[in-house]
Amino acid sequence: MAEPTGSSDGRRRRGEDNRARIVAAMLEIVQSGEVAPSAEQVAVRADVGLRTVFRHFSDMDSLYREMSEAIEAEVQAVADQPFQAADWPGRVVELVGRRGMAFEKIGPFRKASDAFRHRSRFLGDDANRLSRRLREILERVVGDAVDTQTLEALDLLLSFEAWSRLREEQGLPVEQTRAVLESAARRLIA
Repeated sequence: MAEPTGSSDGRRRRGEDNRARIVAAMLEIVQSGEVAPSAEQVAVRADVGLRTVFRHFSDMDSLYREMSEAIEAEVQAVADQPFQAADWPGRVVELVGRRGMAFEKIGPFRKASDAFRHRSRFLGDDANRLSRRLREILERVVGDAVDTQTLEALDLLLSFEAWSRLREEQGLPVEQTRAVLESAARRLIA
């Protein structure tokens, strides 16, 4: 006997809701600083059973994949903002601030994915894809106005790793980090 359509629609909606709650829980846990949340922690935060987590996500890697898509959408929103500067040197300096905003948002997620990168081909590929995307944006901004060495130096200077080093290891606040990188970028392209 076929099930009434209404009950299957309700089940599908609950499934979609549970999946969204699981992803949101993962994002919240990582954002709070937990680098390697367990499936149990995610289930508790999402207020679902552990079996429900694994029904929607066969392993933690697939959950990281879903989390990555949500983060990528945030980064894309920052990247899509129109530039205020009319010339390429001004746009390079603008990139420092834009990337800083994005890196502050994705920092906890990047640290969490870096912790598992050695065990997950997806997370390694994801980090490489982000680096390539950032490089493409930089190349569009500078065009052929700089030589290869300057491009490589700018790519390093405007990287997540440079931002993270200043913020974490050197303990600089956001505004000082931005000022240091903007100053370095100006000197490099002068």
